[in-house]
Amino acid sequence: MNISVELTLTPLQDNFEPAIINFIKNLRASGLTVLENPLSTQVYGDYDAVMKVLTQEMKIALDAVERGLLYIKIVKSDRSDYEPHF
Repeated sequence: MNISVELTLTPLQDNFEPAIINFIKNLRASGLTVLENPLSTQVYGDYDAVMKVLTQEMKIALDAVERGLLYIKIVKSDRSDYEPHF
């Protein structure tokens, strides 16, 4: 089963950029399809492969901040090729 996951890491501290940058770089290095925009990062692939990577990388990202939020949305389908029709 393929999934699409949207993630937003929001450290609640000064000097927040390194934690976000490291999180995104680790996701990029995973071999999964990863797309970014200014507000979130999307990860696409097989459910088991995506969740294995996310379980590890979310823990690393949250350990790297004093306080923070991690928003996650999961869609049951690979939406990596989505293009608006308007």
